[in-house]
Amino acid sequence: MFQSFDDVSEGHLSPERVTRLREELNRRHLDGFIIPRQDEFQGEYVAPYAERLRWLTGFAGSWGLAILMKDRGAIFVDGRYTIQVRKQVDTGIFAPRHLVEEPPADWLEKELKPGEVLGYDPWLMTADQVSRFEKAVAKAGARLVALDSNPLDAIWTDQPKRPMKPVSVQPTQFSGRSSRDKLADVAKSLEKSGADAVVLTQPDSVAWAFNIRGGDVAYTPVVLSYAILRRDGEAELFIDQTKLPEDVAAHLKGIVRLRAPQEIEASLAQLGEKKARVQIDPDWAPERIRAVLAGAGAEIVPAKDPCMLPKARKNAVEQEGARAAQKRDGVAMSRFLCWLDQAAPKGGEDEVSVATRLAWFRNEGGMLKDLSFDSISGVGPNAAIPHYRVSKATALPLKKGDIYLIDSGAQYQDGTTDITRTIIVGEPTAEMKDRFTRVLKGMIALSRIRFPKGTCGSQLDVLARQPQWMAGLDFDHGTGHGVGSYLSVHEGPARINKSDRTPLEPGMILSNEPGYYKEGQYGIRIENLILVREAEAIQGGERPMMSFETLTLCPIDRRLIEPGLLSPEELAWLNAYHARVEREIGAFLEGADLAWLKQACGPVG
Repeated sequence: MFQSFDDVSEGHLSPERVTRLREELNRRHLDGFIIPRQDEFQGEYVAPYAERLRWLTGFAGSWGLAILMKDRGAIFVDGRYTIQVRKQVDTGIFAPRHLVEEPPADWLEKELKPGEVLGYDPWLMTADQVSRFEKAVAKAGARLVALDSNPLDAIWTDQPKRPMKPVSVQPTQFSGRSSRDKLADVAKSLEKSGADAVVLTQPDSVAWAFNIRGGDVAYTPVVLSYAILRRDGEAELFIDQTKLPEDVAAHLKGIVRLRAPQEIEASLAQLGEKKARVQIDPDWAPERIRAVLAGAGAEIVPAKDPCMLPKARKNAVEQEGARAAQKRDGVAMSRFLCWLDQAAPKGGEDEVSVATRLAWFRNEGGMLKDLSFDSISGVGPNAAIPHYRVSKATALPLKKGDIYLIDSGAQYQDGTTDITRTIIVGEPTAEMKDRFTRVLKGMIALSRIRFPKGTCGSQLDVLARQPQWMAGLDFDHGTGHGVGSYLSVHEGPARINKSDRTPLEPGMILSNEPGYYKEGQYGIRIENLILVREAEAIQGGERPMMSFETLTLCPIDRRLIEPGLLSPEELAWLNAYHARVEREIGAFLEGADLAWLKQACGPVG
């Protein structure tokens, strides 16, 4: 209904495509070429025309980068995809590399030979990325060259066309603030920084600033577009106007000048001619935008996208929308889990049929616009792949004794959801219960924590890992990511991981999702969304503190819990959480669904 379960990896075609690309590189007098997963907007989800990495290598993950040379190649992925990449990619052509342990720039410094010429598409790499690559290439005695056109596009003869989905308005009843007010705030931030203008290159920032939504990429309701906002309040939006219905055009009238996408370089050049101070985010802006500005005489002001923090700090209307969306989603999830408990032991269900059933329950609940990502529906060994993408070719049946993991989410107009639950079909082993309970302990620790202003996600990440560290275990992905308001399910700037330095602020919504993965056997993850808020004062406290409000409302499988591993405080939190779930979700259930919920939310310990 919403998700395709077709096998999108075409790794078997990679050798022929690589040969053709090498021929094209040779024709252009290039020794190598960089192929990122990202498009011109650096998004996690890209339109079919921009799936260049997947088309060439077969790798279907959401982040990766390949480097192809005349006689060698490598593909770089993070810890989510170390298993998947070896299954989808011809490792005889592209040697898999862990991007943290061996970043692409480090590989280039060792692998490039003096005099070699490495090409890249400046629209597909950020200014910051190019800076790192330039240093590494120079150390190797080679040259890095920005290309006027992408050589892969030249050989991709049936490359899909660019998306043309219509744009819609996100009304203030859901956004909480008018576009005029948001643009005024951006203008004030530019005045404060001394910049004359800022180039918005992230589509979710454009969507947030103008209170619009689109359908150009899967699962994230954005329109692929850039914008230039000026200190004097003037704004330009570079968008195909055929995408704008009458109501959207009327909404934008008077607040922004509409320009064709291909006019972006001319507007950048005009800023340069005026010697303007132009703000760009080097972590997100394409190198081509930086180069055009600099070449035309503009003064580049490197700074964070001014929309990122305001977008992350959800206002009161967005927070209420998030609560409503989570409750609606919790009802669908509870009905689904009730059905699963009855259907799975009978046999006949597999990873595809179960994920499809969950989408049906969500759709039946109303207000569903889309899923928020491809549901990660994995049983047994597939559950051990953190970002497993289920397809008809890989789907395994659910059998007794197996662990089933479902990580899924939805896009509702009032909020974005993301939830993971791990379910046992039949009876778990003692090891399964031990691992599940350690994951649960980590999730509870993060849920309960109080922390002072200025605390970053990296300072809290250890809380989710400590129960596993004590047993010599860990998980190779971040503990949490930001979540948008009917926008990106993976929203910056805040994260909960080992390295993030963004202070957590009231209104931010993040995921809380520790996991455990035993390769080839099973995987476990428990995920709730949490809202940063000011904590209630406690007697004797000397500083204002913050805490998390748990937004997700859905039972956690008690059959996988080893009560003896939980402290009294952890048991109290779990039982209070389940009592809340029964109270708030139970009000919308009846019959067998309500009976199941009452049983699933029974006390532990």
